[in-house]
Amino acid sequence: MSNPSEARTGVCAMPMPEPTADTVLAGHDLSGRRAIVTGASSGIGVAIASALAGAGALVTLAVRDVAAGERVADEIACLRDVARPEVLPIDLLSMTSVRAFARSWGGAPIDLLINNAGLMGPPLCRTVDGFESQMAVNFFAPLLLSELLLPNLRARAPARVVILSSGSHHLADLRLDDLNYRVRDYEKFEAYGHAKLCANLLAVEYSRRHAAEGVTMNAVTPGGVATALGRHVTFEDAVRLGWIREDGTLPQGRMRNPDEGAASPVWAAIAPELDGRGGLYVEDTAVAPFWAPPTPPCWGVTSASLDPENARALWDVAHRLLEETQP
Repeated sequence: MSNPSEARTGVCAMPMPEPTADTVLAGHDLSGRRAIVTGASSGIGVAIASALAGAGALVTLAVRDVAAGERVADEIACLRDVARPEVLPIDLLSMTSVRAFARSWGGAPIDLLINNAGLMGPPLCRTVDGFESQMAVNFFAPLLLSELLLPNLRARAPARVVILSSGSHHLADLRLDDLNYRVRDYEKFEAYGHAKLCANLLAVEYSRRHAAEGVTMNAVTPGGVATALGRHVTFEDAVRLGWIREDGTLPQGRMRNPDEGAASPVWAAIAPELDGRGGLYVEDTAVAPFWAPPTPPCWGVTSASLDPENARALWDVAHRLLEETQP
């Protein structure tokens, strides 16, 4: 379950019917285009990969659970009547694994890199690289992977990178002095929001550096989606955060399904409106406006999470920390 707070209430009520990845791709022919989708063994990642393959793209499922990825590849090939997607291992909790994936990819060009894999709300845990786990999966690994595969993306410019974000970025303020919770107290949902705020800033600085080379990145919230991402969220957590009512009903009516959650990431990957544009925050298959009161903090993007100075400063700090993970 992606963060239910992203599903709108009141003036933020979700429009019906919801677009899906397939409706976004209607009329698009992606034949010959190559796409990588991380976290494509479950949830939104499966829906993104399946829709791209159905539109003709050559899709690689970059997954931690290879057996699950193989099953998904079989299902996509059967359902879509297309060539079976490739499955390659990657563990976003390990920068060594990210580097190994990039090495194994070699020189093949890439049109679309979809940094979909995510982690939300686990107990405090640090990776072997010393990163808080949510920061590792939602920020550091996508940053490293997107940089290592930059030559492959340049080879097919204009190429696009998508990074999954969340409305939870509203919950956090950037802390460059303590990205990995070495000093401050750890609150798992603030930490999730902090990692997604960093993902937004990554899209800004990555695009500033590489847009002239024909490679852009945009951050995307899928909205509130019913997936296994919410496995660390208890009923008490959800009530406390206002995601559900005490009687178990949902303020927004219902959660999106994975096909609906995949609509905005796929739109960010193919929409002609985004040609040459990066550093944006996409919501509901559109570029989101900046949030300001009295709009409820479930919609739009905070100006701080797209601030170019914040983005440059975060880039510098993050790269210093990534350099320390070199073998």
